[in-house]
Amino acid sequence: MKIGKLPNEVLEKLVFSNITGKRSEILTRPSIGEDCGVIDFGEFACVVSTDPITGASENIGSLAIHISCNDVASNGAEPIGILMTILAPENTTESDLENIMKDAGQTAANLNVEIIGGHTEITNAVNKVVISTTVIGKQKKKDILKTNEVKIGDKIIITKWAGIEGTSIIANELEDRLKDKIDDKMLKEAQEYSKYLSVIKEGIICGRVGVPYMHDVTEGGILGAVWEAAKAINKGVIIDKEAIPIKEPTERICNILNIDPLRLISSGSMLIIVDSAKSDLLIGELESSNIEASIIGEVVEKDIKIKEDGDILEIDSPDSDELYKVV
Repeated sequence: MKIGKLPNEVLEKLVFSNITGKRSEILTRPSIGEDCGVIDFGEFACVVSTDPITGASENIGSLAIHISCNDVASNGAEPIGILMTILAPENTTESDLENIMKDAGQTAANLNVEIIGGHTEITNAVNKVVISTTVIGKQKKKDILKTNEVKIGDKIIITKWAGIEGTSIIANELEDRLKDKIDDKMLKEAQEYSKYLSVIKEGIICGRVGVPYMHDVTEGGILGAVWEAAKAINKGVIIDKEAIPIKEPTERICNILNIDPLRLISSGSMLIIVDSAKSDLLIGELESSNIEASIIGEVVEKDIKIKEDGDILEIDSPDSDELYKVV
């Protein structure tokens, strides 16, 4: 099998189909395009999500905190606590672990999330550090996103730009390979994209405005997130390639490495579906918080399409992320 997330059809066939036990307290269950599980706790809902870091070795403490907190934020919930499991190879030093935890601890503190437990182990089962985080969030039950309220004509918005996390990882991991092909200023800018990885602000703003659906853009990039969103809302979507913002360092690095920035992991970008009547309000709210936002398409009756160079093409289901071709 290919490196990366399981293809969605395999995920449904082998994973989801074998989850047979059900409880009445579970409000949101595993499905394509859903970032979180939601549990009924009376007036409040507990929103949970879990994710590993496997494609990076630099800044992994910070990345591990951001990726799971982003999933909870995509449900409009506030992240409260986080559990971390660290599996490290035998050559790991105490200094390595200290640096990971300093990085994770500072990021968690900046996001006002507490690390409440976990597990740390040295093991020959891995050849580099693997971190898995589980985030617990809190939300008023009345504020849970209602995906079934998405309508034909609703606008599709993304925040920031394509390939944020992937660009940062590649620029840090492959610095020696890139430094003779890209100027120092552009490479430094790409490396610092890690400071844009949080979408918690977006989640809070979207919850306040009232949107029916959000999806954190992770493996598979913008196109993968669009495809998964269409499956989650059970409707079609059409997007405009020209409307998708891509920063110059991302374009340059992807051209050098011959990878597609629209299929590159992009934690830090939120895909949002919003009522067309609220789209200007939402963009204004986001931009007033210094968050770039772009309308890239809309919800349609069926099919998952992209406008490109005058043609309308089908968007394929996500495959292995472009990151794994180079890192």
